[in-house]
Amino acid sequence: MGGTRKSKDDNPVLADNRKARFDYEFLQELEAGIALQGSEVKAIRDGRISLKEAFCQFNGDELFLLQAHIGEFAQAHARNHPPLRPRKLLLKRHELDKLSDAVQKQGCTIVPTRAYIKGRVIKVSIALVRGKKVHDKRATIKEREQKREMERARRERS
Repeated sequence: MGGTRKSKDDNPVLADNRKARFDYEFLQELEAGIALQGSEVKAIRDGRISLKEAFCQFNGDELFLLQAHIGEFAQAHARNHPPLRPRKLLLKRHELDKLSDAVQKQGCTIVPTRAYIKGRVIKVSIALVRGKKVHDKRATIKEREQKREMERARRERS
């Protein structure tokens, strides 16, 4: 379950929400800091994070990451964290205002797409998204299958 993977920009990716690309149409992506406890940082660096069911929601004028599962860190004992607690996302005020307006006026959603290490800090990439319709999902599947077929044909020719 653990381990990291290098992304294009040399930041080790700790968690990836691949299903979000299939379920949603991405409108804007942002990088956000995340307020964590010490045991959470250790667990995330150990690879015990999942963003599959996670989403972001405003509470007042602050943005929180909800349903992101960060497994417990065994060595923390009594000072361990609850795995599904809400975690505050750290963004600039103007970014929060833009996201809040989009969520309220356009009916968009905010989902986390990746968790990664940048320098010495853990960052979360969040996206402002709109849900895809069923026919859009079918088109995505068809496009993916066509790419696979082209790759197979190219490999067979070589």
